[in-house]
Amino acid sequence: MPPMAVRNPFKKRGPTVAVVRLSGMIATGARASLNDEALAPVIERAFKRGKPAAVALVINSPGGSPVQSSLIAARIRRLAEEKKIPVLAFVEDVAASGGYWLACAGDEIIADESSMLGSIGVISSSFGAHVFLARQGIERRVYTAGESKSMLDPFQPEKEEDVARLKDLLGDIHGHFIAHVKTRRADRLKSDPDLFTGRIWLGQAAVDLGLADSIGHLVPVLKERYGKDVKLRHYGRKRGWMQRLGASVLGEALVTVEERAAYARFGL
Repeated sequence: MPPMAVRNPFKKRGPTVAVVRLSGMIATGARASLNDEALAPVIERAFKRGKPAAVALVINSPGGSPVQSSLIAARIRRLAEEKKIPVLAFVEDVAASGGYWLACAGDEIIADESSMLGSIGVISSSFGAHVFLARQGIERRVYTAGESKSMLDPFQPEKEEDVARLKDLLGDIHGHFIAHVKTRRADRLKSDPDLFTGRIWLGQAAVDLGLADSIGHLVPVLKERYGKDVKLRHYGRKRGWMQRLGASVLGEALVTVEERAAYARFGL
């Protein structure tokens, strides 16, 4: 029988890096993969437990809500500055749109050669069903107080003034996104006319443009930076017992369909 291992309290232990996984669509709601309300306790623990040498973000997200992206990224930056802890963002399959917004919360962005990064743009999609209703003999009746209350009603013909208002809103959000990227990436960004058009790039091309800093993977990079004895402490969302028992199967299925559609835009 092998001798029992005895822990030496005087032996110097290696540094700890907190690893926070940010995977999925960014949206409000209890079932959404990523939002500030659900992630707040996870991110807070990662920065505050045991003074980690760094916080590593593992990102795999096609994007989603610009507001939730901003809230999550702002929380990460606030804690990083308060605790004086460096943040490394590791991109897996994709960090696009809101996913790239999150990646920019890192002091460095490290990607795989085949990772997809960028999509610095804003999109709004809907449908128009007024022709279908007319063919079925259904009349849509809408009464409002305020001329803009029925803006872009999908059951009424599209109005040019509504589209113009929407484009103004999207343009403002796009401006906020661009400002965030320029602030975080600063002089690392190269001059390229396609940089803020919503285009995506693979890993090395993203590095060449300054959208990322290097090619690498989580464990090898952290061992190289912090030594072979570095300890990784993983943090993530805990699912409620109702979800674990499958009580919200329909809601989960709908979220899954939406996420798959978002990832499919990138061939994933």
